[in-house]
Amino acid sequence: MHYRRLGKTGYQVSEIGMGCWQFGGNFGTIDDSVSQATMDAAHAAGVTFWDTADVYGAGRSERQIGIWRQRTGGDPVIATKVGRSGDLFPGNYDESAIRRHLEESCERLGLSSLPLIQLHCVPPAVLEDGSVFAIMDKMQSEGLCQNWGASVETIAEAQTCLKQPGLATLQIIFNLYRQNAAWDLFDAAESADVGIIVRLPLASGLLTGKFAADQTFAEDDHRNYNANGEKFSVGETFSGIELAKGVEALEHLRPLVPEGMSLADFSLRWILDHPAVSSLIAGCSRPEQVERNARVSDLPHLTDLTHEALEKVYRDEIEQLVRCPI
Repeated sequence: MHYRRLGKTGYQVSEIGMGCWQFGGNFGTIDDSVSQATMDAAHAAGVTFWDTADVYGAGRSERQIGIWRQRTGGDPVIATKVGRSGDLFPGNYDESAIRRHLEESCERLGLSSLPLIQLHCVPPAVLEDGSVFAIMDKMQSEGLCQNWGASVETIAEAQTCLKQPGLATLQIIFNLYRQNAAWDLFDAAESADVGIIVRLPLASGLLTGKFAADQTFAEDDHRNYNANGEKFSVGETFSGIELAKGVEALEHLRPLVPEGMSLADFSLRWILDHPAVSSLIAGCSRPEQVERNARVSDLPHLTDLTHEALEKVYRDEIEQLVRCPI
């Protein structure tokens, strides 16, 4: 495993991180024993950056991480989030409520201070108002968090956040089906010493190449109930692309995959080839998935010609399929 600096936090984190949404049950129900075994595998593979949120399973994901920490004594860099619970979203971001949420996250995780707390896809109007940033600065000064960042849906939201001196990280959607951050955001983030955390690196699994156009998912899996943005941003699940069209578009990518490399490994390696990226967070619901993802850290960089070809495919064939502002 290779490690990178997470912006102005100064943390050295694994370039392959672990998303923990699934431990809350948002990819179909996952047994707690499997969650614990998956965290064991992440620790063994050198995955030191774990991303969760207070709303994942109404705190269940954070509790599972807290149980793991107590059981093993392990101490990864844990990034959690605030801002999508029903009593905050969409417009009740007052200081006392945010403080209470951070205190509750600390309790569930078994921490006295959060290494990194991220605003969780709060509405653009809240970001533009700016008051929430002052609250985050205050939470940091009080010691409830060591650093704060923002998880956003669009480049415009990311650019609003970048104006804040206290911002340490940005979590964005970035993958072969959503490439625009490479030319619209990364230079500014590096100039501001803001670490980039990539979510949806495999576009909700589309970029594994294992889905059929008529793939079905469990009733409680977000790829079922939010496939077309029914519950939250249409740009989140499958990176905003209709499932059938996303499956079809894979035929533009497959010829570019080097011999002996899987499409999933290729997709993750492409992300890591961007030096602005501090860590990518891949959701894993089984130990073997963690181990497979971790191996990508040691794969060779893709060639410049491959990168150029992938950008052309995106601009010519894929960008038009994305159904949200990017």
